Amino acid sequence: MKTRVGVLLSRVRVEEKWILEALEKRGVDYDRIDDRMVSFDFDNPGAWSSFSVVLERSLSYSRGLYATQVLNAWGIPTVNMSHVAAVCGDKLATTAALARSGLPQPRTRVAFTSEAAIQAIEELGYPVVLKPLVGSWGRLLSKINDRDAAEAVLEHKETLGSFQHSIFYIQEYIRKPGRDIRAMVVGGETVCAMYRSSSHWITNTARGGQGEACPVTPELDEICRAAAAAVGGGVLAIDILEDPHRGFLVNEVNHTMEFHGLAPVTHVDVAQLIVDYTLAVGGGKLELRLPAQPPALSEVLK
Repeated sequence: MKTRVGVLLSRVRVEEKWILEALEKRGVDYDRIDDRMVSFDFDNPGAWSSFSVVLERSLSYSRGLYATQVLNAWGIPTVNMSHVAAVCGDKLATTAALARSGLPQPRTRVAFTSEAAIQAIEELGYPVVLKPLVGSWGRLLSKINDRDAAEAVLEHKETLGSFQHSIFYIQEYIRKPGRDIRAMVVGGETVCAMYRSSSHWITNTARGGQGEACPVTPELDEICRAAAAAVGGGVLAIDILEDPHRGFLVNEVNHTMEFHGLAPVTHVDVAQLIVDYTLAVGGGKLELRLPAQPPALSEVLK
């Protein structure tokens, strides 16, 4: 049976353009699916059943998560699988998964009231970083330098009224060397990495960070592969901080990453690797059982 790929997306960014071009170069039968226009009939998968695999590239975390949950329930594999998205899209779930695997990460506290959050912050020691549980591109991060700032930010978050704003996720501030590392893991192998440098403490390229190729050393490869495995594997971006005393720390794991900065500086065709992996998943090499163990990249590229 010929592999047919669905690409679930919100709009065509640079990354999606490269992915669609890679599919066309391979002569793959695929459909673009706008996540703003889809609906699911639980009694009838309909046209969805014709897809061998669906590559999820939604801008909306919630749309991507719930779409993949439905598709996986119907037996349609996705890249990434819904249980991976559920872990990676929630910072608390990511932290728990990394801790369960014994991976080094910044010291983290979670509290449910502002009073408990203040106590946790002062136990960690100023400065700390306050993060939303769900979010990307470095948005809504707060570096808290003293108690006055902590009380003000916590009050604002409580007043916002959102369920997730009432969960206080607090990390120690890592005095990194003006940069962090973004590495790409595909099917269990670290395929490339870059430094993201900035004079600001937030080094995301979406916030102006500058990219430069980073060598994938055995140490970096080991921690990135372990982090990817801890959240369920697939196509993942691992954000690594360099602590002056403890070495590499896993900061975040991203399941629908941008790579328009990573690919040019590393000269790695990330889009092609994503397509290779997606085709391998759609070709029956992945046994759909939760938690799924995706095929290694070395198997994909044979």
